Amino acid sequence: MSQPAIRIERATERDVPLIFSLIKGLAEYEKLAHEVTATEAKLRATLFGPRPAAEVVIAYADGTPAGFALFFHNYSTFLAQPGIYLEDLYVLPEWRGRGLGRRLLSHLAKLAVERNCGRLEWSVLDWNAPAIGFYRSLGARLMDEWSIFRVTGDSLRALAAQ
Repeated sequence: MSQPAIRIERATERDVPLIFSLIKGLAEYEKLAHEVTATEAKLRATLFGPRPAAEVVIAYADGTPAGFALFFHNYSTFLAQPGIYLEDLYVLPEWRGRGLGRRLLSHLAKLAVERNCGRLEWSVLDWNAPAIGFYRSLGARLMDEWSIFRVTGDSLRALAAQ
């Protein structure tokens, strides 16, 4: 298997259909396709509207879209620095094992350094052993003493009404 020519580019509004397709591919891989309520219109508004909520970079292999990373800034009070939170990283199955995931993470690490961020972090499903092994090989450590909480839907609205 030869190494493809890889380039990573910041997504633009014209990339919304591609981004949506990659999100659906990720959701299928994670066995969460039933939870996707995003639409191209919602992505266009939230990623490229007047107040973008996140940024997207797309990995191209030999000129073909092959993966993406969607991320946004968070903040560490302990460090008193911003950070980058990687919401989604996905490489199409036919391009896996050829360095694209590593290049996407390296790209985000460079952005974090350029933007004076104190850390780059993300979540991974506990059953995804290949991803966990890959992340550990990059020097990432599992924050197993932390648990993620989430409030959505009716629970979110009820909490907001208190």
